[in-house]
Amino acid sequence: MTRRTMKAIRLHEFGGPGVLRYEDVPVPVPAPGEVLVRVKAVGLNPPDWYVREGMPGVPDEFKPPFDLPLIPGTDISGVVEAVSDDVQGFAPGDEVVGLLRFPDEMQSGAYAEYVAAPASDLAPKPATVDHVQAAALPMSGLTAWQYLIDVGHEHPSPFQAARHQPVPLNDGMTVLVNGAGGGVGHLAVQLAAWKGARVIAVASGAHEQFLRDLGADEYIDYTKQRPEEVVRDVDVVLDAVGGPASRRFLPVVKCGGALYPVYVGEFDEEENAKLGITVTGTQVRANGTQLAELAALVDAGTLRVAVDSTYPLAHAQAAHERAAKGHLQGKIVLTVD
Repeated sequence: MTRRTMKAIRLHEFGGPGVLRYEDVPVPVPAPGEVLVRVKAVGLNPPDWYVREGMPGVPDEFKPPFDLPLIPGTDISGVVEAVSDDVQGFAPGDEVVGLLRFPDEMQSGAYAEYVAAPASDLAPKPATVDHVQAAALPMSGLTAWQYLIDVGHEHPSPFQAARHQPVPLNDGMTVLVNGAGGGVGHLAVQLAAWKGARVIAVASGAHEQFLRDLGADEYIDYTKQRPEEVVRDVDVVLDAVGGPASRRFLPVVKCGGALYPVYVGEFDEEENAKLGITVTGTQVRANGTQLAELAALVDAGTLRVAVDSTYPLAHAQAAHERAAKGHLQGKIVLTVD
């Protein structure tokens, strides 16, 4: 019997956006524990372009295996088309969102018209938003949640032995979010405000009104001021930019406070201990239960999911080119007819 085909984006080699090809491929068959989802929208995330490039600069021991050709993408919103016999809780016609298989599989076939998805990675789609906004939620929302609210798993970070344990936030605390205009950052601002914390948002000037509308109490335009020079005694810094420069936020944090770089930084553990500052991170993991909690916050009006721009699936190259320009306000989303 001839298998059905679908349109998908595939990589046959690593490189720039030009290696993304729009092709006909077989529709996947869901394995036990999986459902087949008709994809309506796909959220883009940094791992998409890291993998597209072959993860340059990452030591071989940290690189997961990639079998080419592959269909990139992990974040979807869509409609259940079929379910495996052992799946309960989902039925054909259900609208769902999910971060699929991450990080066990860095890319899970989301850039396609159909995807086979583990049922445990899915949650009901928020009813109050469309598929585009819903697709912008999974990885960014779960990252902000697992860093600030509840890790939800016991898997150690591949980059640090210390286990991440979020500081319980309350209305007597101050949280600074660096990179506040991006996918993780704008949701982290809202989660910290939801918990009652005073929120300082750091981003470029174009994002000020956007972030104040989301609940930021104070705004720092990093193109005019260096936050590490003007802010002190913060309880928690979530550095959604991270990387080697994350260490510059140590003077911002009070003794007994915490600094969470989303992307691994370069720190001296003895210096951290001397300052009395906890520096930890984690690796976001797919979690349908937590995603359902985030979806409920969206439906309650507590969380607003921002979309920077949308592109048809066939124009994934252009979407990756937009991502490379940076200064995003929310997420880039691919739409699927």
